[in-house]
Amino acid sequence: MLLPDTETLSRPAVLAPVLLVVGYVLYQLFLRPSRLPDIPIVGARPGEWFPLLRAKWRNTRDMKTATEVAYSQYRDTACILPIAGAQNFVLVPAKELQWLVDQPDSEVDLHEQVVESLQLDFTVLDPQLIHNPVHQKLISTILTRETGNLVPALLDETRFSVDNLWGTDTDGFREICVYDLMRRIIGQATNRVFVGLPLCRNSELLDAGLAYAQDVPMSSTFLRFTWKPLRPLAALFLTLPNRIHTRRFYRIMRPEVVRRLREYDARRADPETRAADGEPNDFLQWSIRQAKSLGDPYLSAPDTLAGRVLLLNFASIHTSSFAITHAILDLACSRQEYFDELRAEIVAVLAEHGGQWNKRALASMEKLDSVMRESQRINSFVTVATSRTVVKKDGIDTPSGVHIPRGTIVCAPSYPVFHDPAVYPEPEVFKPFRFAEKRSATAAAAAGEKEGEQGEKSSSSSSSSSYVQRARQAFATTSPEYTAFGHGRHACPGRFFASSELKLMLAYIVMNYDFELQSKRPENFWFGMNRIPPMKATIRVRRRRVAAGKGGQL
Repeated sequence: MLLPDTETLSRPAVLAPVLLVVGYVLYQLFLRPSRLPDIPIVGARPGEWFPLLRAKWRNTRDMKTATEVAYSQYRDTACILPIAGAQNFVLVPAKELQWLVDQPDSEVDLHEQVVESLQLDFTVLDPQLIHNPVHQKLISTILTRETGNLVPALLDETRFSVDNLWGTDTDGFREICVYDLMRRIIGQATNRVFVGLPLCRNSELLDAGLAYAQDVPMSSTFLRFTWKPLRPLAALFLTLPNRIHTRRFYRIMRPEVVRRLREYDARRADPETRAADGEPNDFLQWSIRQAKSLGDPYLSAPDTLAGRVLLLNFASIHTSSFAITHAILDLACSRQEYFDELRAEIVAVLAEHGGQWNKRALASMEKLDSVMRESQRINSFVTVATSRTVVKKDGIDTPSGVHIPRGTIVCAPSYPVFHDPAVYPEPEVFKPFRFAEKRSATAAAAAGEKEGEQGEKSSSSSSSSSYVQRARQAFATTSPEYTAFGHGRHACPGRFFASSELKLMLAYIVMNYDFELQSKRPENFWFGMNRIPPMKATIRVRRRRVAAGKGGQL
């Protein structure tokens, strides 16, 4: 083995870089002043050297234990949660979560934390889409408002895609890979609302969107492990799949976007066709109207509009695919009576609404809603909640008196709260109607109070209070104890649409397919800080023979 001689090492061209690297490492390990507060470090052991560095790897190898230890040992105080490939998190106690989400954006910022976590300046082909997110307003306003009107289209696309991928054979059970099929079904149904027919059924577009949804978390993980000064260079190679799939998505989208822009301008030029009554009711059309009203040529560029659709594919398809996969696996490993109760509720509610699927019918299916909420409680993707980056120049002070400096990521516990028996009795047991039973108990209590009250005014007040209490158990409702969608003013803006889509999809599957029940649910696995469903898990299903209109198919 040849070793470099002393003369080679003493050359300035060799010695200078070596000394620079060694000096940087020594500075990082020994000399750089810590900006972190003097609070306990989760995963560190008393008296050991480099506690932060060693705790990072311990916590990353066993994130479940790390979050449980942080929650149980530091229930009333903040602690540091070091994670490899990420900044050191300051985890405030659960009782301070509401305080955290109430802080102004000028002090703690969600956007900056998301950009850093997903390395969006590198993983998105056009970072201006991220730094000027005008599409978020469309999600929180128009999409939420139009969800009821979109239910028929969602049902049509769900029926089309589920029948094609799950099969319509009523003679025997067939084995399916739940995640592989559901992510395509979610992608198709979601894009029915994003770009409409026939583009939502374009397999190349769907493949590009699904691939990009996998590219971003994978490439961002590698980039976070890369030394920051080298990230721009590393990104040229690590984000190559992102760029390939982005350009492929743009290429397929571009003709449709150009056609719609041309038709929009033609309608506005003719006073007789100025009304938007004949326009498609989907996200792409809303984006075109928004871009034209804002008057910025960049916003109405075809690739900008296509890019916003691609971003929504990433943001929605991944998480919704996980959610529906979890719910199906949970039911497939439960009891037959749960299916019977769900089918009875669905049939009864549809009968009350004239057999029509609509927003009000979905809202009335409390057991169906409870299944989704309970499944997400047990299997939530997030393990820490409401992560924010401190942006206030002088830092912030928590209610318990801990000073958190600028640039630090601060968050609150999520996974251990979901599994706390003091909050959710028997937390490890999948109880599909847990939240429906809470709604019923609230309604019964309110009815008892109403009987004992005198006077119309107090009766009306009691009814209003009962409605609010029951609504708090709904799938899309957030609270400090239920953070599957986040919490506060920055909770997931598309959660109301996602809730309707997922419940509609689950209802269709339950009504139209029999499950061969399994004795044990396949285990989830951890990917860094996130919990992922078993992506190769399979179940056996068969199309039901029950006739439509008799408690059977939709």
